Amino acid sequence: MKRFMVSMVTLTQAGAAQAKSQPAAPDRPSVEAIEKVGGRVATIAQNDPRLEVDLHLQGQSVTDELLAHVSALKDVIHLNLGKTKVTDAGLEQIKGMTSLTRLYLDGTAITDKGLASLKGLTNLTYLNLYGTEITDQGLSHLTGLTQLKRLYVWQTKVTNAGVEQLKKALPNLEIVTGWEEQAKESGEGPDKAKQ
Repeated sequence: MKRFMVSMVTLTQAGAAQAKSQPAAPDRPSVEAIEKVGGRVATIAQNDPRLEVDLHLQGQSVTDELLAHVSALKDVIHLNLGKTKVTDAGLEQIKGMTSLTRLYLDGTAITDKGLASLKGLTNLTYLNLYGTEITDQGLSHLTGLTQLKRLYVWQTKVTNAGVEQLKKALPNLEIVTGWEEQAKESGEGPDKAKQ
């Protein structure tokens, strides 16, 4: 009996130590709110507790209010809000998500004003602004994002002058404009596609 009790204590201590070493589970009410609208919250890998939140293509059901739940999650590194109803006001709610490395805002209603909320997301390496109302003025909010490696601005109001200005501030940034494709389709040279 004594040996059984010692074994139970040892197993209990081992279980407690293992529980302490495992990361905390994501905020359950936030995950449920995201899943309720068709979104997905998942860890990046089995041995990596960081999170990916995907709300892409959930359309009308994803609004600024839902971003309060998204921002309550810890260690989100990928956030896909593409083709949702997120606006500039919603981006204000995610400005504290400094662990983000990838952010998809393609096909949303964000404008230059919303990009100001991204200034503190200094770990961003990828930003997709395809099909938004962003202009050259909005790009100026991105100059402090020194980790940014890839930016999509196809079908925005960004001009060649804005792209060149941002490249001066972030020389290692690849900016995908899509103008080359647009020029091929129209028969114009790439320098005429977006001036």
